[in-house]
Amino acid sequence: MTLVIESPLADKIVLVTGGGSGLGAELGRTLAAAGAHVIAADIQTGPLARLVAEVRDLGGRIEAAELDVRDAEAGQALIDAIVARHGRLDVLVNNAGTDKTLAVDELSVDDIDRVLAVNLRGPFVLSRAAFPRLRAQGGGYIVNIVSTAAKRAWQNASAYHASKWGLLGLSHALHVEGRPFGIKVTALLAGGMRTPFILDRFPDTPITNLQDPRNVAETIRFLLAMPGESVVPELMVVPMRETSWP
Repeated sequence: MTLVIESPLADKIVLVTGGGSGLGAELGRTLAAAGAHVIAADIQTGPLARLVAEVRDLGGRIEAAELDVRDAEAGQALIDAIVARHGRLDVLVNNAGTDKTLAVDELSVDDIDRVLAVNLRGPFVLSRAAFPRLRAQGGGYIVNIVSTAAKRAWQNASAYHASKWGLLGLSHALHVEGRPFGIKVTALLAGGMRTPFILDRFPDTPITNLQDPRNVAETIRFLLAMPGESVVPELMVVPMRETSWP
């Protein structure tokens, strides 16, 4: 008797925003290795091209899509194009994110509008575009990459906190609306990771206080592989030496 192990993610069509670097790139590598067909979307095309070449060299299936998540029409067009080309969309990971690290009285209205547009409006726009597709095919999965910033607050991050607290609320609302149609929604609250998002802005951050983004990517792979009868609406993954979480 031969034991046959099948990947539950084999041939799943997965869209990852912010897919060119950091956690998004690790998701591309991890999910493609698990058998998924990944569409990595990002506003920066250079990192996307390098990721696609890397994953394909290892035998993974991945394609690149240029996307500014602030552009609602482009987001809708990308979802439509994916479904037209592949026949379905199984997973949407809203990972694209940005920040403006300034005190509240130094932030401009344009600053907070941009952070909210990327971190909160973008996930709403893409989830709204994906929802009817997932409902029509009998189910699917939306993962929103939130942050411990949705549970606590620290200085000079009011725009980021507002966006991530809002994204946590949106995630739970989508969870409630999606369950009757087999649509799973998880808010994944990630603690500090060794990614450009932190290290480019705070280069003095001790590496030992941050976690490998691959650990978070593997957690998401586990979530996507869970049996259909169960869902995790909210999950936090922090480094063992996380300083922003007790």
